Amino acid sequence: MPRRTPPVRTLVALAAVPLLAAGAVALPATPAAAAAGPSLTIDLAAPRHPISPEIYGINGAGEALAEELRLPVRRWGGNATTRYDFATDTTNRGADWFFENVPGSADPADLPNGSETDVFVEQDRRTGTDTILTVPLIGWKPKARDYSCGFSIAKYGPQRRNDAEWRPDCGDGVKPDGTFVTGNDPRDTSVEAGADYVTDWLEHLTGKYGTADGGGVRFYNLDNEPDIWHSTHRDVHPAGTSYDEIRDRTVEIAGAVKAADPAAQTLGPVGWGWNSLFMSGHDQETCNRLGGTCWSNPPDRAAHGGEPFGEWYLAQLRAYEQEHGVRLLDYFDNHWYPQGSGVAFGNGSDPATNALRLRSTRNLWDPAYVDESWINDTTRLVPRMKEMVAENYPGTKTAITEYNWGALDHINGALAQADVLGIFGREGLDLATLWAGPDADDPGAYAFRMFRDYDGQGGQFGNTSVKAVSGDQDKLSVYAAQTPGQPLTVVVVNKTGEDLNSAIRLAAGDLNSAVTAYQYSAADLDTITSTTFQTMPRPPCVDCGAVDPTLAGRFPANSITTFVADVARDTEPPTTPGPAEVRDVNSTGFTIDWPMSSDNVGVDEYEISLWNGKVEVGTVTSVSSIYRFTGLTRGEPYHFFIRAKDPAGNYSGERSGGPVKLPFSDDAPPTAPGTPVASALTPTSVTLTWPAGTDDVGVARYEVVMVVGDVVSRAGNTNGATTLTVTGLTPRRTYGFAVRALDTAGQSGPLSPFVDVTTPPAESAPCMAAYRVVSQWPGGFHAEVTVRNMGTTMMNAWTVSWTYTAGQRVDRVWNGTLTTGAAGAVSVHNVVWNGAIPPGRSTVFGMTGTWQGTNPAPAPTCASP
Repeated sequence: MPRRTPPVRTLVALAAVPLLAAGAVALPATPAAAAAGPSLTIDLAAPRHPISPEIYGINGAGEALAEELRLPVRRWGGNATTRYDFATDTTNRGADWFFENVPGSADPADLPNGSETDVFVEQDRRTGTDTILTVPLIGWKPKARDYSCGFSIAKYGPQRRNDAEWRPDCGDGVKPDGTFVTGNDPRDTSVEAGADYVTDWLEHLTGKYGTADGGGVRFYNLDNEPDIWHSTHRDVHPAGTSYDEIRDRTVEIAGAVKAADPAAQTLGPVGWGWNSLFMSGHDQETCNRLGGTCWSNPPDRAAHGGEPFGEWYLAQLRAYEQEHGVRLLDYFDNHWYPQGSGVAFGNGSDPATNALRLRSTRNLWDPAYVDESWINDTTRLVPRMKEMVAENYPGTKTAITEYNWGALDHINGALAQADVLGIFGREGLDLATLWAGPDADDPGAYAFRMFRDYDGQGGQFGNTSVKAVSGDQDKLSVYAAQTPGQPLTVVVVNKTGEDLNSAIRLAAGDLNSAVTAYQYSAADLDTITSTTFQTMPRPPCVDCGAVDPTLAGRFPANSITTFVADVARDTEPPTTPGPAEVRDVNSTGFTIDWPMSSDNVGVDEYEISLWNGKVEVGTVTSVSSIYRFTGLTRGEPYHFFIRAKDPAGNYSGERSGGPVKLPFSDDAPPTAPGTPVASALTPTSVTLTWPAGTDDVGVARYEVVMVVGDVVSRAGNTNGATTLTVTGLTPRRTYGFAVRALDTAGQSGPLSPFVDVTTPPAESAPCMAAYRVVSQWPGGFHAEVTVRNMGTTMMNAWTVSWTYTAGQRVDRVWNGTLTTGAAGAVSVHNVVWNGAIPPGRSTVFGMTGTWQGTNPAPAPTCASP
């Protein structure tokens, strides 16, 4: 079928921008002046990762829009698909519509051919779209191609509401006093359906359309939101699903899918939202009734060692694969609807809600964003799901098969949707399908076009994420990607109500031409316009440091911009530094001076390594081509190595020099000390004592040499003392130690005989804490600490403590309770929901803080009372 294309109108290019000083930007004065926007940086040298095309999916998209967008994946799901019989083409609508069976439009004489799901698959085959079908775990399907319902008023008495227009006897299962109808018969509407039913259905699908690796249905959702069946399908499943029930039903139904079509991909557990990550349906149903402390210690979780449901579920399926050799779960799938009032499925009429909608996309990724809803926590959904997978079932992909930020018929919803698609790609989500997708003419459809068809000719956002940073994400969010061998693509979302002019710096790259920009804005909701961003060529520069090319971008109010830049990523390394001159040699050091390297972009710095024999003394960097080594030892042979690095991370060849020996006046080196004696041995330290060496002038210090396997290193020095405590050792490891004396002239004598020391095993610690800096910026940082139970029993509380040594300060902690003391002392105690850690498992808390000068990671300790 012919592909629909959006109108694209070309505007007059922006006026040429005169070049100012290196790196400066003059923004165009015409058209009318715009406000200064935040700076944007695209770092072409930063590490990249693939963007999965499956993140651009939609539930039930129409054929014309799917064809235009080259829609990668489309889902058949929702509450009605939990109970579906392909043979009669009948669904039960559950709580969505009075628990009624509703037949599809197929001709009964042709069934099972021509069913609703057959029609769905056939559209996808025409548009080249992969299909997700939902298979039932609930254990029931409609009993017949009829209109029976779960709560007949004639059978179960008066109810609060009924299907007055179509089937007045069908009630909502709620008595007039607000309590639920109980004791109803599930067979009023349904019959049992288990693995045999799924096998029959897949035999039909694979027989008609082929297997997953032969063009057939590729994905199967393992039901839909089973943790709220007690609400959506309470006529057949009034109790909340437990940990064990979901695991057992997953093994049964996913096993049937894999047996019928081994190449098919499964997605589960398909929870409804935030609580689904931590609680079973049983816990959610119970705590909704009981409230209070139930939420901090739900019974089903307590019965499973206190482990959150999502982590337990993944670990159970990992254990199944390890035992049986079959992976039953391919995607960890969780639905996500923003919980802020009026956001999901809302309209664009309220300015406060619109602002919240745009802020709330941060709940997908931002460790500093506290969700502005009843959640009131840092959700960071996509990184959280990826961490859960990495910890509990590595190799499993992540999916969000339902989400909706609302207002897709309004520019505000389009801005949020574009932001979400950019976040999915940047954060590495593997699959996503928008629920209740837009009509082809809605602004929300244009949000997809800006990634999938920005020019009306099939132009698409790249398939490999490139690092992009905005100076103010709440004003301009920015996402970049590049398909290898093709131009760079960048999407910028202006979330403000004013035009913004911003400088766009392309770090470690070159621009080959002016940049074409495609823009969709509130000014014209029916058209994508095109314009030109002027480029400012970088001046030639060899020794003045790197100067990156910059664009002058104008972003209309409430707009989405996709610009396409023909960039050349710098892959050319600098030239090898010239031969170094050694000068100013004295008893403590020497200076090296070398001809500078040249580079097509500019040399960023030089890396200089110094070696003493086979032992590396250290590596430093210098922006200058002159460097002085100090604090060296007289008489030692030193070699040095120099290489240049450009801003793209390309290294030159290595220039070597040496040996260089420092002068001394004392001709006789010291004698060898006596054999060291080890004492005070611990798992991580040992004290060494040795008989002194002699020298005709005097021994200035002793150097202790340590050998581990084939690795020789310095364990420490003393200022003439004949004892040293060596720390930082590894338990259960053998070390060799020897000592040599150095005299006042810097001459070293021969080594003493070696003594071998084996450290004992470490004492078992109740818990271990690992601190890492996730990211930092001038004056600020984001860090996280992983707390792991090292014991063999449940740990019910923990406290992690450390001391900062460089004046850092913690401003805020999430998933923990902060206490600060004097001189950089910090401690964090667990909160209610993460104090219980099963043996061998872990939890994570995070923080933001400030730093000046340096930001070294501290060494935390962990205690469990």
